[in-house]
Amino acid sequence: MDDHNKALTFEVKHVCRQSGARYGVVTTPHGSFETPVFMPVGTRATVKTMSNEELISIGAKVILGNTYHLYMRPGTEIMDLAGGLHAFMNWNLPILTDSGGFQVFSLAKLNDIKEEGVAFQSHIDGSRHFLTPEKSIAIQESLGSDIMMQLDECTPWPAEESYVKKSLERTTRWLERCIDVWSDPKKQALFGIVQGGTFEHLRIQSVKEITSFDLPGYAIGGLSVGEPADLMYAMIEAVMPFMPSHKPRYLMGVGSPDYLVECSARGIDMFDCVFPTRMGRNGTALTSQGRVVIRNAVHARSFEPLDPECDCYVCSNYTRAYLHHLIRCGEILGLRLMTWHNLYFLIDLMKKIREAIREDRLLSFRAEFFDSYKMNSK
Repeated sequence: MDDHNKALTFEVKHVCRQSGARYGVVTTPHGSFETPVFMPVGTRATVKTMSNEELISIGAKVILGNTYHLYMRPGTEIMDLAGGLHAFMNWNLPILTDSGGFQVFSLAKLNDIKEEGVAFQSHIDGSRHFLTPEKSIAIQESLGSDIMMQLDECTPWPAEESYVKKSLERTTRWLERCIDVWSDPKKQALFGIVQGGTFEHLRIQSVKEITSFDLPGYAIGGLSVGEPADLMYAMIEAVMPFMPSHKPRYLMGVGSPDYLVECSARGIDMFDCVFPTRMGRNGTALTSQGRVVIRNAVHARSFEPLDPECDCYVCSNYTRAYLHHLIRCGEILGLRLMTWHNLYFLIDLMKKIREAIREDRLLSFRAEFFDSYKMNSK
């Protein structure tokens, strides 16, 4: 398909000679963003505690919306009346929506998984629903996102090999059904999702099946669900040779700083996760030295910033002692400031990763990063 007839284009600008990682640019109807990129998650048409203006001020160029939650509330009728998700939430930059499948499998009360789709009960009011590949696309078209995701089955870890095989093959068939009802490739892009659990041969089977469809981009799903990090990296390395080099590669649900560095080095272009916002609301900061649990008593008399190497609004204006006070008192400002810092930290980390790729020094950057970044919280 000619690029002029696509809702999304991707241009690889530079490949790091040291690592093979790529610096690129994704262009959508609502603007462009550089990759590798971290996408803040706006679950219910908002990135929790943050205004759109604040997100833009810290460098966010693309966010994620959640199909399941937006279908539950406010629903497609309101979304249609609003003119889509961009207009509804006053966000004029790119939006990616997931398929709703992960939440159906992890959050809602499941009744049954069938070839046709998934029967479930709402976690809000217990109402009964049936999500099919066609329904998922219809909801996402109502939302009007720039990038839609196919409905897939995200298998838990660990899972039996026979079940994972059946699941990934169903995901392939569901992709075909999503493509059949995808109404306007000029307006919205559609990504397929590679599954296969932690079985290398099943991952390879899935990536071959999913990439046999000519789509604007491809995602890797079903990782960071409890498996050891080394196993996640091994699955990424197994599928990477089969992922088209001229299409964006999206690793779903991954957002810890160590994972972002390691997976960027392995050729991933896009990431999303609730990790930084959830950690912030729980009183934990992501810093260049590792995680800081600000409610811990050791910070009560610390008049240093969260991260002395960070130049975000929070680190430039507030001390650990003040943030400790806010979090211990349950003040909303504390949740906002911790979230603000965490999102800035990850967005800035991706900026540094892109710079290291362009300068052919990503592996050197990775070594320097882990020299100071400690996995243990303090």
